[in-house]
Amino acid sequence: MMTMMERPRRNRVSARMRDAVAETHLSPANLVLPAFVQEGKDAATPIPSMPGHARLSVDRLVGLAREADSLGITGVALFPAIADDLKDPRGQEGVNPNGLLQRAIKALKEATPDLLVITDVALDPYSSDGHDGVVVDGEIVNDETVAILAAMAVVQAEAGADMVAPSDMMDGRVGAIRDALDDAGHTKVGICSYCTKYASALYGPFRDALDSEPRGGDKKTYQMDPRNAREGLREVTLDEAEGADWLLVKPGLPYADVIYRVRQATALPVAAYHVSGEYAMLKAAAEKGWLDYDKCLLESLMCLRRAGADILFTYGALEAAKLLVGGRKP
Repeated sequence: MMTMMERPRRNRVSARMRDAVAETHLSPANLVLPAFVQEGKDAATPIPSMPGHARLSVDRLVGLAREADSLGITGVALFPAIADDLKDPRGQEGVNPNGLLQRAIKALKEATPDLLVITDVALDPYSSDGHDGVVVDGEIVNDETVAILAAMAVVQAEAGADMVAPSDMMDGRVGAIRDALDDAGHTKVGICSYCTKYASALYGPFRDALDSEPRGGDKKTYQMDPRNAREGLREVTLDEAEGADWLLVKPGLPYADVIYRVRQATALPVAAYHVSGEYAMLKAAAEKGWLDYDKCLLESLMCLRRAGADILFTYGALEAAKLLVGGRKP
């Protein structure tokens, strides 16, 4: 027999031992479920590139929220699918107090008051150009866009949003939104800043869901270059100073190194977005029989937690919560 003082396998000898020394934990409380809302009644429009997800009418959305709440999921992140005839270059439907998103917020807060409602602040769902900002002569203009985003955030807060989530990547928008919310008396409404959102190819299924593909050009002048990591720390410093409450990294797994860097740079809660393309890849491979979806989903989410994310936005939130409530371990 070999003589060794150190045998690391002793700490892996049984399930109870492994649980006792586990460094990272995952629970439904770490999860946020993104959801898509559309007009109509008792309506669901399946999203082919995101199996298991659909654009839901407000009444169906309420049912989904109740299920998420019952499983201990922390919140839902709402994204509205707006009719083309309501879109314009300045996304004015986004500041309509009676708009689809605002009606959905009110319904959810009435049905599930303890579930966090997190709302998207960006122009692309409402823009006829499909960009996160106002387009002038082919350029996405910053300051004019920020003024609209701040107004959007106030309207969402007045409808009952617990947290607004600017996903646009315009400069200075967190500070402008914080000032606007505070001036309107919404000092308790938090800001989840998409502080390091990359110009990623993994958003395709999401854009299918909202029909929000840019009508011209791309988003590389405002979303971050995938080649850069240190640049993200500059965004972290700025957004934290401007009043962000959460800092979000998007996408998730391909940017686990960035999540780690952000975690080391701030004391604020860090969120990661396990995006539509990541979800769709798991689903597609599972349908081919190439991997076990349940195991790979939990392993993916645990990886994001291990990298340093406190909160995980994931389209697999319901499935993961059911597995975790049932005692399943990654």
